[in-house]
Parts: sequence; C-alpha cells; structure tokens
Amino acid sequence: MDTFDVIVVGGGSAGSAVAGRLAQSGKTVCLLEAGGRNDNMRVKTPGFMPFIDEKSNYRFETVPQKGLNGRTGYQPRGKGLGGSSAINAMVYIRGNAWDYDNWAALGCTGWAFEDVLPYFKRAEHNERGADAFHGDHGPLNVADQHHANPGSLAFVEAATQLQLPHNADFNGAKQDGFGLYQVTQKGGERWSAARAYVEPLRGNRNLDVRIGVTVKRLEIADGQVTGATYLVGNKERTIHARGVVLSAGAFNSPQILMLSGIGPAQHLHEMGIDVALDRPAVGADLQDHIDYVSSWESKSRDFFGDSLAGTFRMAKAVLEHRRKRTGIMTTCFAEAGGFWTVMPGAPAPDIQWHFVPAMLEDHGRTKVKGHGFSLHACVLRPESRGTVRLANTDPTAAPLIDPNFLDDERDLATLRAGVRLSHRIAEAPALQEYAPQDRYPIDINDDAALDELIRNRADTVYHPVGTCRMGGDADSVVDPTLKARGIAGLWVADASIMPRLVSGNTNAPSIMIGERCADFVKASLAA
Repeated sequence: MDTFDVIVVGGGSAGSAVAGRLAQSGKTVCLLEAGGRNDNMRVKTPGFMPFIDEKSNYRFETVPQKGLNGRTGYQPRGKGLGGSSAINAMVYIRGNAWDYDNWAALGCTGWAFEDVLPYFKRAEHNERGADAFHGDHGPLNVADQHHANPGSLAFVEAATQLQLPHNADFNGAKQDGFGLYQVTQKGGERWSAARAYVEPLRGNRNLDVRIGVTVKRLEIADGQVTGATYLVGNKERTIHARGVVLSAGAFNSPQILMLSGIGPAQHLHEMGIDVALDRPAVGADLQDHIDYVSSWESKSRDFFGDSLAGTFRMAKAVLEHRRKRTGIMTTCFAEAGGFWTVMPGAPAPDIQWHFVPAMLEDHGRTKVKGHGFSLHACVLRPESRGTVRLANTDPTAAPLIDPNFLDDERDLATLRAGVRLSHRIAEAPALQEYAPQDRYPIDINDDAALDELIRNRADTVYHPVGTCRMGGDADSVVDPTLKARGIAGLWVADASIMPRLVSGNTNAPSIMIGERCADFVKASLAA
C-alpha cells in the first residue's frame, strides 16, 4: 500500500507513541524508521548500555565548540525503533511543573502542567500504582530499581548528611531533593517506547512499519505536505498520506525539513535547495544540558570497574540476567541523583545530578583502569542557544550540530556552583567511607581553575531540544497543536518542538508530546 491516513517519520520516543496511538484509533499508519528493530539482547539488557553499537546509535559529533576550548562534543542519538529510548539510561523524569507553566506563559496555550499531566499519566504504567501524579494503565512501564549499587545508596545518604532532602518521587509533588531514580524497565529489561507502543501492534494490518529506510524529503504540492520520499538502498520510493508527522528528533527533524525546502531561505539557497517555505526558526534555538562529570577513584570493589575481579563479577552478572533478569545487569548506571537550586532567583531547581557507580570518561568510550564513581552536574535551563544546519544535501549525512555550549556566562556560573556542590557531597561521610581520590584535583574554590577544567571536560548529557520550536507567535515552526505554520498536512512531534528545555531528562516529555500529537492529528483528520 502506498497511501495512508498518516505517515510518521521516525520511530523514536515520540514517533512510537504517535504511530501506536493513531493505529489503535483505526487510522492507517506507515511508520518510517532509518534503523532496525532494536530487538536484541544488547539493547534489551540495561547493563549493556555502554556497549550499544552504531547500528542503534548515530554517534553524531558537534562542530568545534568555542565555549569548550575548541573541542568537538559527542551527541549520541538513538537509531532504530525506540530511538533514544533504546540507548538511554532509562531515567524516568518529566521535568518541573514550572517548565510547562512557562511554556504556556510563552504562548504555548494548552501546555501548562495541568494540561500535560493527564498525558504523562495516560502514557505511564507505574509499578507503584496510580495516584494524583501517576498512572498505572499506560503502555510505558516505570519501575523502581531493585539492585541498586551500594555506592548509589551511599550517594543519597551523603546528600542527606548535608541536610539536602531525600526525595522518593521526583515526578510527584516536589522535584527538589536526592534519591534513586525510577526507570523505564519491565521485568529487568529496558522498556523502550517501541516496546510500549509499536511492538504490541505488530501484525496489525493498519500499522505498516518500514525499517532501514532514510527519508529523503517530504512531498509538497500546492502548499500541502502530501507524503514522503525515502531511500531503500539506492532506490527511491514515494508514499502518500492525508497527514505527515515528523518525529525524527532534534537533529534530524530540522534536517528533513530543510532538505524539503522548509527552513532559513538563505541557508537553503546556499545548499542549492529550492525554497518551499522560508522558516528561519527551523534549526535555530538549539538548547542542550551542558554537563560536567566529576570522577573519583576508589579501592572498593562495590563500584563497576576495569579489573580482573570486576570482569569476573560482570560475567557472573550477565549469566544471572540471562537466567532470571535480575542482578547488577539491571543497572541504568545513572542510578541515583537529585535536583537542587544553586543560583539566587531561580524559579525551580537549576542543577540536576546523576550519580554513576563507575569512573566515567568521554561518555564511557574511554576505558579507565580500576574502580570508582562519577557524579554528573548539568545546567537545567541553559541560556546558550545553538543551531542545526545542513552539511550537504545527502539525507544520510550527519547535519552540522552547534549547541554553542557555554556561550552565555550565566551557564558557566551555574555549572560552577553545581560542580562545587558535587564535591561537597563527595566529601560527606557516607562517600568518604570509600576513601575516594579525585581524578582531576584542583582548588575547587578558584574560579579560574574550575572554569578551565569545566571548559576542558564538560559536554552534553544528551538532551537536545528546540530546533522546531512550538509557539503562539508567527515565527514559531509549529503552533500549540504541533501543526506546522505556513504549510498544511504536517505536524512535528519530538523534543525539537520544546520552546524551552525542561528541567530534567527529555525521554518522558518526548513520549508525552507524541501522545498529545496523536490526539491533535485525530481531531484534525476528523474535522
């Protein structure tokens, strides 16, 4: 079949939710995904997260970052069904209620916290049960960790020893505090958006899932998007639909729009692309969580590490997980963390921590001998803004990604305060029991020394948004129903539509956006 009610471009966190919900409603849906099914042990086993290969990860790089002393940054993005929910740390965080109220204040009518909470609850099956903030009948399984590392528990205790509050539910009444994260797992396995929304419908005649295809462009006729042309190997194929939902992520959604002639006219002319719609905001407003990872070595074997004992322990854990889906291979690595306000006047917590019971270097790509722990601190609402642009007109090529990290001095000041609190937590008795040795010792109170260390080592914590921003203004890429401005038949549903980065991990919000988009599309097609 080459004609559908809806084409969904991208089977990631939001795209899986859109496609699944529309198919459940009886619409004929074609889901186009560049990667594969991600139905393998490496993806499903949480503890194999650092070893997921390029088949499931685009492994993008940024352009050189002046704010990071000219370094390029790493930008992992999920490839295949489930998208980044198939490669992430599985942390279930929605952000702060203030974030969504702020979206509404910025002109995104209908996106205040009271508006989005029902969609979070509808998506969620929280194993703790339903309450005012949580659902227990949704497709996305949310679980407590049952095999947390002793070091992760010590981190939470260390925070409380500094009189920082314990928080058992970061998605409840209050976000502030420290504790263990809940995770998107089920029965000890990763529970991606595809496992939640797409796999249960496999075999349904009205859901056509096409993997291994790269969208070349959207088809446009008389001011309306009518379909998509994609590549299978070297062959082109065009399919048509009453509506198209673009859910390719914060990097690939603007890339596909620009390849289709929708974007900043001057840039499109430079690329030799005919302009269908001049939209300067496409690929603009890129926001990401800049993150610094402090790292300590310890002689304790409680932590994951590269040693003979560590290797033997992991081998035993793999066997246990294959037999019973229990044990330390259920780790999400970012097992514990917290939210706190470090700058005066902040309307909500401005730093998030992720505690990792292993020494982390270069996103886990560089092996470090020995054992120890790491502590991420990220700036939750960065002021710096970057861009996504085309490198060329090849749809299989990576776009030019420029987060423009630490361009705004306010981000550096916030991160500086966050890193200092990281070190105070590490100096508390519960973590000092491990006799940790700082792997990057400096005078932490010396602004110049700390700033230089941050610029030499900081990078993303994997939450790019904003490149197809939603708004009530005419310059926004999509309106508050996620419908593209200036062209009919097109919606965008993924993290790219966020007008401001949420104060937390972006997977759960992206799924919520997909849930909402499905309702918007159904209402439009029924009209």
